[in-house]
Amino acid sequence: MAASTRTYPVVGLALVAAVTAGCSGTGSGSASGSTASPAAPTAGSSSGGGGGGGQNNAAPTESNPPGDIPDNQAFVAYRPSGGSFTGFTVKVPEGWARTGQGGTTVFTDKLNTVKITAVSAATAPTTGSVTSKVIPQLRSQVPKFAAPKVSEVTRHSGRVVLLTYQGDSAKDPVTGKVVRDVFERYAFYRAGHEVDLTLSGPVKADNVDPWRIVSDSFAWR
Repeated sequence: MAASTRTYPVVGLALVAAVTAGCSGTGSGSASGSTASPAAPTAGSSSGGGGGGGQNNAAPTESNPPGDIPDNQAFVAYRPSGGSFTGFTVKVPEGWARTGQGGTTVFTDKLNTVKITAVSAATAPTTGSVTSKVIPQLRSQVPKFAAPKVSEVTRHSGRVVLLTYQGDSAKDPVTGKVVRDVFERYAFYRAGHEVDLTLSGPVKADNVDPWRIVSDSFAWR
């Protein structure tokens, strides 16, 4: 009986040790899992933050294509005070740089130009005369002159001859770049006087409304 009594404590201690070891192993596994679990979201957050940072650093989208005249552009009346003929007025964009030589006055801003030339003419221009005389002249003057089209249109001053065409701009002295331009040339005529109004800007610019304002504003005085 004494030998049997001494065996029970030994078995009990062994069971306690086994249970303790099992609990210790489970606790260790749980700690390892809890350490790894936050790591994944942290990496994901870092990746997401990098993506957001890339979007924030992207170049802003231009509100207007190059050459677009702003919708809020103001126009002022131009009345020539010198040159071969001064009997007309026309609205031009306010604030544009002005240069002049002889009977020609030019207003420019960035990539757009308004050119006004007054000459004496014995007869009124026609689609035929513009086709046979003006187009050959421009072909020799405008780099890569192309797509000429002659027609008669109505403006507030009456019927005028319109010549549209394309050509390359002069090379930018700073950047060296050349822009492909589209031109609208209106030939107004009255009593021996012709005024040629040429509007030009990049082919992809949407300047239909501003150019209509300018060409419709022409008036004899």
